[in-house]
Amino acid sequence: MDKVAVVILNWNGEEMLGRFLPSVVEHSREEGVTVYVVDNGSTDRSVAFIENEFPEVKLIRLNRNYGFAEGYNQALARVEATYAVLLNSDVEVTREWLTPMISYMDNHPEVAACQPKILDQNYKEYFEYAGACGGFIDRYGYPFCRGRILGSVEKDIHQYDTVIPVFWATGASLFIRLDEYKEVGGLDGSFFAHMEEIDLCWRLKSRGKEIVVIPQSEVYHVGGGTLKKETPRKTFLNFRNNLIMLYKNLPEQELRRVLFIRMIADYLAAFVFFLQGNGQNARAVYKARREFRKKRADYQKLREENLDRMRKPEIAERWKQSILVAYYLRGIKKYSELIQ
Repeated sequence: MDKVAVVILNWNGEEMLGRFLPSVVEHSREEGVTVYVVDNGSTDRSVAFIENEFPEVKLIRLNRNYGFAEGYNQALARVEATYAVLLNSDVEVTREWLTPMISYMDNHPEVAACQPKILDQNYKEYFEYAGACGGFIDRYGYPFCRGRILGSVEKDIHQYDTVIPVFWATGASLFIRLDEYKEVGGLDGSFFAHMEEIDLCWRLKSRGKEIVVIPQSEVYHVGGGTLKKETPRKTFLNFRNNLIMLYKNLPEQELRRVLFIRMIADYLAAFVFFLQGNGQNARAVYKARREFRKKRADYQKLREENLDRMRKPEIAERWKQSILVAYYLRGIKKYSELIQ
């Protein structure tokens, strides 16, 4: 059995694999580490490219595009390892990137998952939007990061180089104990993409497991390689999946109030999109809320299971205030200002 399985999910990503797979192969040559590429039903030349150029990489071929979440579930069911790294195909890794995470996880059995510091591949002195230096959410389900609050991304001047507990670790480079991943049911395949790693981490946290960021490991992420920022499809998935995540995981005493506030905030967001001349994204928000109402009952059993297995209803890394109020009304743009 492998010590670490580095698992890259690919869908029509020959160009990304050509750019970034060499760094993964080169810097993952440690004993007990195997690199996998999981092809999610690609129609380009990805499979032939991997077979011809990277024969040392293990290839798992899926029969169709299962999306990010279910694609990883399908892949990890075929992998045997102590740890798995869910690594985006548009990530450049650095020398010995795995070593700090392996060492920390080996010595902290209470920690189920971690992530490295995520920097922007195009502007390497800045944190990357999707994960930065560890993720949090506010009371109403809005994610933010150490190094990125809403649309404001900080420059990395080593201000966040300590290992700390976080609420969620990014799916762009998620290092996780494989048995813990499977024990909580993996990623929610119905999400397809977006928010699935936060939902997974919420389940782990509420069941008493810890998640940390280990900035001594660094990777560079392009970001937005599959769905560009603020496309209607991405807006729909983010809003819908965020509501489903809240419904699945919120303690009973908070559910009605939080969903009521989110209804107001979501319709306000749709109105802002409309004022900006972005009618497609406005409609995507309405569509997401309609889909949530339609499918809410389908998640009742999962909600009951999550509440039944909950050991920590109060999670310290879930910020008890509103990040929207902090950002737009109080002018807080940096994580360091937020914690002060």
